[in-house]
Amino acid sequence: MASATRVDFVYFDAGGGHRSAATALQAVVEAEERGWDVRLLNLQEALNPLDIFRKVTGVQLQDVYNRMLARGWTIGGEYWLPVLQSIIRFNHAKSVDLLKTVWLERKPDLVVSLVPNLNRALFESLRAVCPKTPFVTIMTDLADYPPHFWMEQQQQFFICGSGRAVEQGEKLGVRPSQIIQVSGMILRPNFYEHKPVDVAAERIRLGLRPDLPTGLVLFGGEGSNVMYAVAKCLGNSSLDLQLIMICGKNEKLRTRLEGMRTRNPIFAEGFTKQIPFYMQLSDFFIGKPGPGSISEALHMNLPVILEANAWTLPQERFNAEWVRKQQYGIVLDKLRDVEKAVRRLLQDGELARFKGRIAAMENKAVYEIPPILEKIMFEAQEHPSPVLRARGA
Repeated sequence: MASATRVDFVYFDAGGGHRSAATALQAVVEAEERGWDVRLLNLQEALNPLDIFRKVTGVQLQDVYNRMLARGWTIGGEYWLPVLQSIIRFNHAKSVDLLKTVWLERKPDLVVSLVPNLNRALFESLRAVCPKTPFVTIMTDLADYPPHFWMEQQQQFFICGSGRAVEQGEKLGVRPSQIIQVSGMILRPNFYEHKPVDVAAERIRLGLRPDLPTGLVLFGGEGSNVMYAVAKCLGNSSLDLQLIMICGKNEKLRTRLEGMRTRNPIFAEGFTKQIPFYMQLSDFFIGKPGPGSISEALHMNLPVILEANAWTLPQERFNAEWVRKQQYGIVLDKLRDVEKAVRRLLQDGELARFKGRIAAMENKAVYEIPPILEKIMFEAQEHPSPVLRARGA
């Protein structure tokens, strides 16, 4: 009996979206019974011996990153990101050696990266010990943040969710056959499997009003403290509205929100996998311009209100630009103007206009990607010699 095809999805837990994309794809592949042995590889764990932050502070780099997100310490990303990338370059040879041992042990038939910054090390280590194994990078951002963030000049495939990313790949010298565009970002299958709910009844069950415009506030899985300022502003606004606030792993924030006394109703939830349900109960979305949360909100036909400024992570700034250009929501320079944005959204048919534009979208990327991966593996078997080469590689 032939052994199952071994497919490794590489992720890390910095921000949460990388693991979420990997597990979403794994769930779809298993549901489709493709006969693959999908294995998740946490790159942080594989490279732990090189984690300088952990050696000095006792805390992993991905945990440092997540704490920064939770506290809103994100200003100057365009300056500290190059520093991080220089550390990665300095440790490149050691990273390649560590990863060689990983691939020798795992013997993958396909490696799929869902992480930025380290795709050169992943590719070179794989090519050194498993030269016939194809390498694919799936971008979990709408666009690249060059140089050396998502895309590298090397013999591999790229899967991306926007025309902007395709243009960036072509500018880098990636052949059209090596870069494949899908219809958006990867969403978890439960965003497609949710059942209709009685919105009025469910709002009442949560202690909310059945008839008020409802905003869903979500600032990532770590729950940013800026949510408290949003709650204070909109909770005491003269506008008649209510909020569902998803605090993620930030239990301290949830406790603070539950203790607030405000004019407008607020329901606070902690870490949950029921985001599609809460989005069904909502009319609009307020959050940071992360590609995952924006894509989830738009898939559920929620116009978005985002903040984009010097504090925004550099790789997420294009997302806000894209939302503004496509007229899927309102982008603010300062979150303290959120009441003005909500007021605009709720008057003169604006909400319906935004929803009409969003309704034309159809994101099925999580179902489009497995057949693409299967085709890549099939062609690699048919043409085992390296045939892909980016210009200048």
